[in-house]
Amino acid sequence: MKILCIGRNYADHISELNNERLSEPVVFMKPDTAILKDNEPFYHPDFSKDIHYEVEIILKINKIGKNIEAKFAHKYYEEIGIGIDFTARDLQSKLKEKGLPWEKAKAFNGSAPISGFVPKSQFSDLKKLNFHLEVNGNTVQQGNTEMMLWNFDEIIAEVSKYFTLKTGDLIFTGTPAGVGKVVVGDKLTAFVEGVEMLSFEVK
Repeated sequence: MKILCIGRNYADHISELNNERLSEPVVFMKPDTAILKDNEPFYHPDFSKDIHYEVEIILKINKIGKNIEAKFAHKYYEEIGIGIDFTARDLQSKLKEKGLPWEKAKAFNGSAPISGFVPKSQFSDLKKLNFHLEVNGNTVQQGNTEMMLWNFDEIIAEVSKYFTLKTGDLIFTGTPAGVGKVVVGDKLTAFVEGVEMLSFEVK
């Protein structure tokens, strides 16, 4: 399985990082070794002093497909979850300055905590899905999929031009504004439509 991630998919997050708004999604990948499941703790790596949380809705692909048209994309996932795209922001900045790839800053071990997955059918409107992240009980990020520059179907259509999607692949769909630094001792809890789906500690 592979993890495909979409960057710069919420305008307010683009603004808070002073990034350029692009005409197509930013796509990057994480290896399966990035995954943390079952509310396992995240161990803060020694190579960064500025690890940021980025909460995101995740799509779980349920069948093989490539060059998928947006109008058929809804047939390629039946479940969604929520997760954190951890980013070593200090390392990412150094790599970007030199025009180098981001993998060290985005794809390191444990950089993708994920929740369990639930049927998409239990939500009335995936294009108006509320989600949020709390750190130590305080809400730090709030998003609604209506705010996306590219919706779920458009994301699937875009990434499937380049990568054959396979059963079990995960797609992180982008983060809203409010990203910030984590420190040892923090507790992160993520919600979809007010229901807690992910909760873990930073150690």
